[in-house]
Amino acid sequence: VQLQASGGGLVQAGGSLRVACAASGRTASIYRMGWFRQAPGKEREFVASITWSGGSTYHADSVKGRFTCSRDSAKNTAYLQMNSLKPEDTAVYYCAAAQSPRLVYYRQGTYDYWGMGTQVTVSS
Repeated sequence: VQLQASGGGLVQAGGSLRVACAASGRTASIYRMGWFRQAPGKEREFVASITWSGGSTYHADSVKGRFTCSRDSAKNTAYLQMNSLKPEDTAVYYCAAAQSPRLVYYRQGTYDYWGMGTQVTVSS
């Protein structure tokens, strides 16, 4: 499975961005897609997750109510809609794919494949 993230950029605080993650290869093996982010000097952290077939979503408390994870199975693409962005949301955003239906959706080790990441910068 190969993952290609896109859609990052620079936005003012309070603005919106949507990042996308296109999957290719053995996409039928994907059980879950996840979004993580890593800010400068910080560890990578969980942002959101969605199951590929059922569309069940989980969002970190820090983004709940502002970010929405979705997917278009026909296009093999997952999306992260980010609204009401804050400067502390500035980070490189990574998408990841998991093949196993493990319950621990927020752990990086659950995911088998990772995209290269896309930069999101929120100015104050």
